[in-house]
Amino acid sequence: MKMTINLRKVLFFLLTLCLIGSAYAQDTALKEAEVAYTKEDYAKAIELYEGILKSNGESAAVYYNLGNAYYKAGKIAPAILNYERCLLLDPGDSDARFNLQMARQKTIDKIEPVGDFFLVKWFKSVENLGSADSWAKTGIVCFLLFIGCLILFFFSRWVRLKKIGFYLGILFIIMVVFANIFASDQKDEMINRKHAIVFAPTVTVKSSPDTSGTDLFVLHEGTNVTVKSTLGEWSEIELEDGNVGWMPSKDIEKI
Repeated sequence: MKMTINLRKVLFFLLTLCLIGSAYAQDTALKEAEVAYTKEDYAKAIELYEGILKSNGESAAVYYNLGNAYYKAGKIAPAILNYERCLLLDPGDSDARFNLQMARQKTIDKIEPVGDFFLVKWFKSVENLGSADSWAKTGIVCFLLFIGCLILFFFSRWVRLKKIGFYLGILFIIMVVFANIFASDQKDEMINRKHAIVFAPTVTVKSSPDTSGTDLFVLHEGTNVTVKSTLGEWSEIELEDGNVGWMPSKDIEKI
């Protein structure tokens, strides 16, 4: 029994050391990357940020810094890719969204998106104010407040408080519904990553998944596409203006 307890302590101590060592290594790599970026050694900064992502997993902050390093290095397609990945994890990051727009201005293809109904645009803009986790937390808080309003409505002796509890309860339950819809949409975006960035300098989009297919249009690096399906080494893509075609999967990188 005593040996078992000691073994648990040793394992706990080793696990703690590993976690501390990993955190220290990441912090050191981040500082080195920041120094390299400040010294305009963008190639080294890119290498360090890429290494951090490989060893520690996804991070909105690291994707943002990596996007900045690629942008400064003149590599627009990777910059756009990493800004998009940052926004996928943290849709409310206004700096990343601004830098993404700046990077897109340097791309060749200027695609006009199909006009959406203004309520759809408004709905999407509100959704992008937070991540899936933040919307989920908002939903939980609103649900607890809704329970509080129910208690106020059913157990208060004053009519005015009953009315306040009733109307606030309706408001909070509506917020719960929308918060859950937003969280679900954001989660779906993260799991089913359908958007991709063109990495080939120039690629001809075909009418079928074959080199003998009819040429439809030409795309250049940095363009955002939606991957509708894949067949072998080909991907069926759709542009923001509604145009659809096939292109080699190797020429795009999924967000």
